[in-house]
Amino acid sequence: MARSNTPVSRRQLVQGAALTSAALVVGAPSADATDRPTPGAPVATAEGTQSLNFTEGSAAMEPDRTVTSACQFCNSNCSLSVDVRADRVIGVRSGADDPVQNGNICVKAPMMAELAHNPLRLTHPLIRTGGRKGSKDSTFRKATWGEALDVIARQLLALRDKGEAASIANRTTGRLPRGTGSLVARLFTLLGSPNNTDVGPVCNDAGGNALKATFGLGNFTNGYGTDGATGKDDLGSADYYLFLGTNQAETHPVTFDYLLRGRARTGARLVVVDPRRTPTAAVADDWIAPKPHTDLALALGMLHHILDRNLHDCAFVERWVVGFAELKAHMAASHYTPEWAAGVTGVPAATIRRTARDYASARSAALFCNAGISHQLGAFDTYRVLTFLAAVTGNIGKLGAGCNFMHNTWPGDLHLPALTVRTPDPGQALPVGPDYFAESVLTGRPYRLKALITQGNPLISSANTERVKEAYRRLDFYVYTGLFMEEAAYYADVVLPVSSPLEYDGVYMRRDDRAIRWQQAAVPRCGESRPDWEIWIDLAHALGRNDKRKGSAYWADAFPRAWKDYSVLWAEFVRHTPGTGGMTEARMRKRTEPLRWPCPTPRHPGVSALYQDHPSWYEAAASLGGAPGQRFLTPSGKIEIYTSALDQGLAVAGHRALPDFYTHPEVTGAHPTLAYEKRFVTSPVNPQALTHPVKLGVKGNGDVHRGYPLMGMTGRPGVAHFATVTHWTPTGARLNGIRFLQIHPDTARRLGIDDRDEVVVESPRGKVTATALYWPGIRKDTVFIPNTFGPAQHLAEDLGGTRYEAVNALVDDRYYDNLSGQQAYKCFACRVTKTLS
Repeated sequence: MARSNTPVSRRQLVQGAALTSAALVVGAPSADATDRPTPGAPVATAEGTQSLNFTEGSAAMEPDRTVTSACQFCNSNCSLSVDVRADRVIGVRSGADDPVQNGNICVKAPMMAELAHNPLRLTHPLIRTGGRKGSKDSTFRKATWGEALDVIARQLLALRDKGEAASIANRTTGRLPRGTGSLVARLFTLLGSPNNTDVGPVCNDAGGNALKATFGLGNFTNGYGTDGATGKDDLGSADYYLFLGTNQAETHPVTFDYLLRGRARTGARLVVVDPRRTPTAAVADDWIAPKPHTDLALALGMLHHILDRNLHDCAFVERWVVGFAELKAHMAASHYTPEWAAGVTGVPAATIRRTARDYASARSAALFCNAGISHQLGAFDTYRVLTFLAAVTGNIGKLGAGCNFMHNTWPGDLHLPALTVRTPDPGQALPVGPDYFAESVLTGRPYRLKALITQGNPLISSANTERVKEAYRRLDFYVYTGLFMEEAAYYADVVLPVSSPLEYDGVYMRRDDRAIRWQQAAVPRCGESRPDWEIWIDLAHALGRNDKRKGSAYWADAFPRAWKDYSVLWAEFVRHTPGTGGMTEARMRKRTEPLRWPCPTPRHPGVSALYQDHPSWYEAAASLGGAPGQRFLTPSGKIEIYTSALDQGLAVAGHRALPDFYTHPEVTGAHPTLAYEKRFVTSPVNPQALTHPVKLGVKGNGDVHRGYPLMGMTGRPGVAHFATVTHWTPTGARLNGIRFLQIHPDTARRLGIDDRDEVVVESPRGKVTATALYWPGIRKDTVFIPNTFGPAQHLAEDLGGTRYEAVNALVDDRYYDNLSGQQAYKCFACRVTKTLS
């Protein structure tokens, strides 16, 4: 079968949204009802091309109303104009007048309607009646909300009353209405459990942890579009972009298109670091392909060259950096030269030197990172070294620069009024990392977890999936909340249906640069589903009516029913959250662009570049607790590369303020790695939790590669998918319902594998199936296999495809970043064989 080698432009990728029954006109700017084109008239697109509109004047297709919403799927947070007819979405278009969005949406935006109008949706609460947990023969009966919540409340209270509140845990996902996590935390505080966890360890906690340690805030430092304080462009004005482990052309296509427009205007250089040639690398000036899990070595090699050749910004360092002398001495005494880094990464030393030199000499250089860095067992230390690169070159606190570590976004810690009752001492939380839940259930260390509530699908996202499945089978009590009957739901005792984002008002997704939008409900809720924040408020009241010890007021007073109106709840967040005083519903409703935090007053423009030497930043910093004139929100008020307090704090867990190199033991080459101690200590990064200290620099032996010679990586399948939810849409299943293993043709031929052969991928933990895809743009020692596929997803099978076991069955849950809890999804030893027919 002949296949075209013609590259797809970024504009095609952004505007080529699939034409579905839910989206008749996509990729074109929206039109208000007052200036709609005549029937069949051409609609101008952002590039000046034309897209015919055949809906105007149609008795069936003319919308009753158009509402303003926002896309849920990625952190581009695209504005949407949603056309509704008879409570059905008939059109999804780009919102108007956002200069970053520029009239664009990507292929995923119309899938929002496919979530709302989906015959596979959960519509009623369910209670288990029989069958082995996890099996498809599990049986459930419909229940009322009151009945289901009472079952949950009685189970939680029984554990609390036995002194086992800590055995109750919750695990959230990033796909929640903003502020839901704050309600969960409030409920768990009243319950007395410390084990309320978020999605960070499978997403990007490490980047935020490193940013906070170095600069004072754990947030993406710069902004897309215009800086409201100066009227100048921010990230689009950079003259150098360095991307490490981020494939934005597929994961954030609309904001990436904004960066490319800026690049076309400024002539900025784009350098992409990734073991495979992604669509992002395809448009780069330079594609650098290191071994998986060796980005720390690359960053150290760059830093060594910058300091060795005195390429740093002396004036900025002198005024704003603490610990530079210690860093310079550490690097001078090390062997972390570009030549050394070349031996570890497989990247030529000349390339490392050139990249370091170009980055240091740029007028404004912007670093971007994502899961490719986060999903490493040295994620915190790698991110820390990357913050050092920005600090010593003066690329922080100015437009077009910064450490833009994606998914470390606001809003997260939204505040509510202080509780007025005395709450139990929660004790110490389980160790960081999402899969320590399995360890706790199966071994009882440090204590046994008995009851769990989850949002999202942990049986797809968790490492060493088979072991996690066994843990979920052994849980005494499990509650699943979600849109669909996903894999995890079959392990549940109670299943709760949630509403999709087009079914409620409020703040849902957020853009990477701390920007949020207000969105309007487009359609009624599906069945008896409820938004997540309502579920937690209702659960609090169920606890109140079942609590014989504390009484109903203990719960009801802390969770006013008025908060079920999201407008009322959001107003509470605005009143009580530092730096949020100007982010009212009324203000956001009037804007075509999202509003960025911090934004302390109604007159404040919001902050684009954190730490900018400008009055608007100092006003915002003061609202966050900074002293008058304090630029960086660290203890010293400056960038902290090294302090004795930081060094001593990290030493508790086996780390240092000035990192040394180590990597995953399954990286080829027998490099320095780590060993975990059995004892527990308080985590210096997450002090509410325990962690295992580590010993760094342990010599690896590479024995695993005798049987598993390749290095495997996981990641998103492509632009059509986000997490697992898009696999439940017809468009997602049709466009990308096959799990393709990207493998270099030379490697595949050596193994006797032809393009599009069915293959088995095995690691020491398990095996999964895939379809081989010849891809010259990947290292010959590496294969890439997409995550987010799961065995409950039958739409692809309906189209002639396959149901796949979760790819994380291949990943070793023993290896994780003991500071942030990040799981090491980006390297596992594996072998690939052709499936026998």
